[in-house]
Amino acid sequence: MDISYKPNIHPEFEELMERIHPPRVSIDNDTFPDLTLVKVDSTNKHGILLEIVQVLTDLDLVILKSYVSSDGGWLMDVFHVTDQKGEKIMDENVIQRIHEGICVSRRVSMPKQLWIGHTALEMTGIDRPGLMSEMSAALSELGCDVSSAMAWTHNNRAACIIYVDDSSKGGPITDPSRVAEVQALLENVVEAHHYNNERRSVRLAAPATCQTHTERRLHQLMAADRDYEECCSCCGSGTDEDDVDQVYRHEGQTKKKCDGTHVKIDKCKENGYSAVTIRCRDRPKLLYDTLCTLTDLHYVVFHGAMSSNEAIAFQEYYVRHENGYTLDSEAERIKVTQCLVAATERRNSHGLRLDVCARNRTGLLSDVTRVFRESGLSITRAEFGTQGDNAVGTFYVKDMSGQKVNPETLEMVSQEIGGSIVVADRSPKSSTEATASDKSTSNAGRTHQFSLGHFLWEQLGRISNNFRPIKGDHLPVNGLKLPCKNGQA
Repeated sequence: MDISYKPNIHPEFEELMERIHPPRVSIDNDTFPDLTLVKVDSTNKHGILLEIVQVLTDLDLVILKSYVSSDGGWLMDVFHVTDQKGEKIMDENVIQRIHEGICVSRRVSMPKQLWIGHTALEMTGIDRPGLMSEMSAALSELGCDVSSAMAWTHNNRAACIIYVDDSSKGGPITDPSRVAEVQALLENVVEAHHYNNERRSVRLAAPATCQTHTERRLHQLMAADRDYEECCSCCGSGTDEDDVDQVYRHEGQTKKKCDGTHVKIDKCKENGYSAVTIRCRDRPKLLYDTLCTLTDLHYVVFHGAMSSNEAIAFQEYYVRHENGYTLDSEAERIKVTQCLVAATERRNSHGLRLDVCARNRTGLLSDVTRVFRESGLSITRAEFGTQGDNAVGTFYVKDMSGQKVNPETLEMVSQEIGGSIVVADRSPKSSTEATASDKSTSNAGRTHQFSLGHFLWEQLGRISNNFRPIKGDHLPVNGLKLPCKNGQA
């Protein structure tokens, strides 16, 4: 196992360096006619790249392309971003929040993602129809108000985080006996959906000042539940640039190569890195999801690039473990591959997307999920939150019998909750393909064809000239013998 030199820097010294050289953010709306460049340079520390990307994704910005370099204790990032409409970031409020999120705290608290001050219920277990409905009903019977909830399903496993308050006191549940009562009842509910010796977990956590971002916590819960064990990279590497352009003939028709998730891990001995390359279908927050996984596996990204081409996303990272090791053992490479494949799949949407809006009240989530269950609908993914007197939610549902969702069912749910339901997407997969394809077509004039390996380093060298670092010897690119795609200098 190769070990690269890593200086032992005291945490207090890192904090001092960050105070002396705080992150600097540049918002460039002049270079490109239809996108915004967000440039960040800062002292480097483990996890800072994920925090920056988290700020951008929490503001609902679309990251079209990014370049990362963080050798030598200094970090330089460039992100090509647009808003959800594919336009430049011209809103001064959004620009200010980018600066504040990255420069001031880098821990922006977004209402739909981070709910500090509420009791958090975390659950993992087998994905079975009606589980979320019965959990919501139990919380309602216990007098718990749901402030927000988020649930994912993947590989027949389910994970959810529900933030609750005590309706009688109007605040978080802090009394130990009350916490034990709520947790015991919920454990019984979850246990009823499982056979003996089947993995499951229920945990009620008190409010914390440094609570983990909800979506990152869901990744952690599903990884701890080992949902990645059935994952594998698609056959063949599928990660080279040439693979995107190659086509094959089948029954007289020309088809694209596999658009599944491909993960490839190579060694770069000359520079002490492991090269991790990912190719998969493009979708929102893909960069955030893969960085969550690498960070939680304790790998540090020293250089990287991300781009997309015709609805296919490419990501390439040059990484080392935080203790200086590279990915040398076969078991380690297999686990990292499985975890990255799972990270790209967990947020994939399956089923009919329903956007629900209603007046907030105690037991609303219980009513909505109960009607879904009684109508034979299974929830594959959910996000629910309150905004003042209103409650909004997005649910992906599918019929348990495999049939199409009956429109009468939607009307029944609408009448039951006393609100509105909008069918936002009747075919999530095809809609995703169309959206990504349109985005790629509209961006064709402003993006270059993405090339891995040596092109990454050329880009990093070029964009580094746009920064004005405090000290030249902090620059990671200067003087570095950069690897080519095959790992040779």
